[in-house]
Amino acid sequence: MAIGQDIGCDLPVCFDDLLSAKPLVQAVMAPTPMLQSKALSEVSGAEVWLKLENLNTTGSFKERGACVKLSRLPDGAQKKGVIACSAGNHAQGVAYHAQRLGLSATIVMPEGTPFSKINRTEALGADVRLIGQDFNAAAAAAQEIMEREGRLFIPPFDDPDIIAGQGSCGLEIAEQMPDLDVLLVPIGGGGLISGVALATKTLCPSLQIIGVQVDLFPSMLSALSGRSDLEPRPVIGGQTLAEGIAVKYPGKLTKAMVEVLVDDILLVGEDSIEQALVELLEQQKIVVEGAGAAPLAALLSHPGRFRGKKVGLILSGGNIDSRLLATSLLRGLGRKDRLVNLRVSLEDRPGELGRLTSAVGKVGGNIIEIYHDRMFYDVSVKIAEVDMVVESRDQDHLARILSALRFDGFAPRRLSARGGDGRAA
Repeated sequence: MAIGQDIGCDLPVCFDDLLSAKPLVQAVMAPTPMLQSKALSEVSGAEVWLKLENLNTTGSFKERGACVKLSRLPDGAQKKGVIACSAGNHAQGVAYHAQRLGLSATIVMPEGTPFSKINRTEALGADVRLIGQDFNAAAAAAQEIMEREGRLFIPPFDDPDIIAGQGSCGLEIAEQMPDLDVLLVPIGGGGLISGVALATKTLCPSLQIIGVQVDLFPSMLSALSGRSDLEPRPVIGGQTLAEGIAVKYPGKLTKAMVEVLVDDILLVGEDSIEQALVELLEQQKIVVEGAGAAPLAALLSHPGRFRGKKVGLILSGGNIDSRLLATSLLRGLGRKDRLVNLRVSLEDRPGELGRLTSAVGKVGGNIIEIYHDRMFYDVSVKIAEVDMVVESRDQDHLARILSALRFDGFAPRRLSARGGDGRAA
């Protein structure tokens, strides 16, 4: 493929660096597929193509950069081993390639890291050490271990070899779909979008590159905003489903590259990420983590901007905790009124509970859970309150269930998503 434009070597990483890293990645990693999604195209009004980085061996793009970095270690580092600080995908990428190359790897993780991530990293042969209550404390501990044991620190994003390795994803996209109009890429520290943007902007100069950050962690957008020290900066931090891009400080190298190569950065909220995660599973049968769902969240949050265009989405990873995924799916059913929490007051006499459940059943509703309590103090002693979770096929079916309850003399109240008393149904 001919190079569309010469970006030059004023950037921390050049296109030639990507080309020299490409054989290292190709030797051990098969290209991930890029597939069209007809279902998401219909929903969004764009022609949607998905780059499935969640299908890599460790479940994310991170192993690309780790492959290049660890393949180029000096002899001394090969003998003493490597160390990284990560609670997720970077840890597994480093552990996987260290094991492949016969290197000793130590991974420092915060003490609250989910057991599943600890177990997967240990299964790849790494020595996992749980230190500190948060990432900053774990990073400080990793620095101490590095100095004490002489190990080489493997950074998660702000490193030329890491960026060049992640750029192999962009080289694949340029070969698979050279006529994309827009490419949406999640941004944490910026390693992925830096490498991908360099590759695709060089080979496909008309392609628009748009980064996506979660609105709780707009670190790259803030760094590029040009605010003075006297102007307020956005608060960065909080609990997010997209922990893979929950980075407080972007890299210096990546910031320089994003500033030149990326056309725009969009912010997405927690609800939109969660809904995108559910859409990918329901519509495409694809499991992604929150960070991997961020590009779709941006697409669905700004439909007018992308309508009629050929849009690529990098699904950066699929390492989501099973319990979190199950909760997100159930909440997604609630958003679509396929699961609803109802409260009904009954006269406390024989047969009333049966009459209530029959009213639901006769129109095809399915009671998933029911709780019958006579001990509430804020109702009459002759009244019992029933809370029930009812499954319906869709909103129209739910309307028929509610109508059947009212027809039989009940007055159902919908409870809010957080379990509080809600509006009349």
